[in-house]
Amino acid sequence: MKKLTLEEIGQQRLRPGAARSAARFPIYVLLDNIRSLYNVGAIFRSADAARVEKLLLCGITGRPPRREIDKTALGATDTVPWEYHPSGLEAVKQLKAQGIPVIALEHTTESRPHWECRYTFPCCLVIGNEVWGIQDEILDLADLAVEIPMFGAKHSLNAGVAFGIMIYDMLRQLPDHTG
Repeated sequence: MKKLTLEEIGQQRLRPGAARSAARFPIYVLLDNIRSLYNVGAIFRSADAARVEKLLLCGITGRPPRREIDKTALGATDTVPWEYHPSGLEAVKQLKAQGIPVIALEHTTESRPHWECRYTFPCCLVIGNEVWGIQDEILDLADLAVEIPMFGAKHSLNAGVAFGIMIYDMLRQLPDHTG
């Protein structure tokens, strides 16, 4: 086994211009009042890796251009389609009107471990605020609540880390997730 060089890895990836116009996987991601600009940047970077359809930045969620977002996004703000919505609830209502199921990543009385869930596509994954989670009004409209089981003392993972786990679990279930 030989570790690939950055040049060899780069030869296997899309160029930024090609990434902007490449076919995308049918997964929308709604960020509901994410406080940390570093989490937003990390989510942009993972969203680029997973070629999500679009990021919906809602409420107080920071949006590019911001130095803190760019620090962790490493250019992904230029390759991931995104839009800002003042209200996450209104964005969810628009998605639901298009027939797009909403999946809340949240600890609720009805949450199921993410590895037990089957997803239908297209869909929208909602990631909530690092302290108070997803707004109740959005949860009321969710079609499914999933959680990442926690086996230690902490009750949740960092929002960017949780998104990374979820998006790859979702991609695994796509009929053709090779792009």
